[in-house]
Amino acid sequence: MGKPFHVYQRKQLLRSYVSVVVSIGLVLFVVGILGLLVLNTQRVAQHVKEQIVLTVFLEDLAKDVEVEQLQTMLSLAPFTKSATFISKAQAAHEHSAEIGEDFMDFLGYNPLKDAVDLRLKGEYVNTLSVDSISTIISNKSFVSEVVYDRPLIGLLNQNIERISFLLLVCCGFFLVVSVLLINNSIRLSIYAKRMVIKTMQLVGARKSFIRRPFVRKYVFMGLLGALLACVNIWWLLQFTLDYVPTLSELMGIQTVLLTFAGVITLSFVITALSATIATQRYLNLKTDYLY
Repeated sequence: MGKPFHVYQRKQLLRSYVSVVVSIGLVLFVVGILGLLVLNTQRVAQHVKEQIVLTVFLEDLAKDVEVEQLQTMLSLAPFTKSATFISKAQAAHEHSAEIGEDFMDFLGYNPLKDAVDLRLKGEYVNTLSVDSISTIISNKSFVSEVVYDRPLIGLLNQNIERISFLLLVCCGFFLVVSVLLINNSIRLSIYAKRMVIKTMQLVGARKSFIRRPFVRKYVFMGLLGALLACVNIWWLLQFTLDYVPTLSELMGIQTVLLTFAGVITLSFVITALSATIATQRYLNLKTDYLY
């Protein structure tokens, strides 16, 4: 014996609701991942920039007090991330370990110099600031020279700007796509109920009374889709952190929570507007055009 029609209709309705929730969730998942990347671009860029090292080589005749004063000055400077003193003996040991043999046995002396490895804060890693800092340090009489990769700094800043711009463009593109896809899903779902909307209107129900339950329903489904997207984003982050533990240093919990808040807000705004506009369209449509 066949199933009653109302049971079949209920299952079809449930499938359509599940389809809307899943489609909203998938779209918001992609937008959320891109948003997370955009929000962390600055943090990642700062981390990469802070790996640049300025090596301050000292004269052999430099006094201990002068070296200590220089290191203290650099450590307290607003542009400094870290300042580490490397003695010529330590530098020779590290270099010998790298090449696999003691080069001093061949030369008969240590040609290296005492040095200070200076790492700058990310906002100061640009050619103009680094050149200025290098000039100030080089003016010290006991400083031999300041060595850094100037072309690398320029190239690094250019690439960071390009990547940031590309991510913003991609995020904007997928944001527009998400609005269109979610809007179309809701419009198609409401289209199937256009007869119900017009029947309620013909029996005297006010437009706001008809529109309200549709808006509530699709906002609720949108929030379910946003929750689905947030759970998947969180799962993906945890999966990634298992393989790249250092990523936790670059991606703070505040950024993740801000991304989740953005996904939920976006879902609420899009579904509320789409449901309102789609319902209003059929409320204003003449009966002859419903078919």
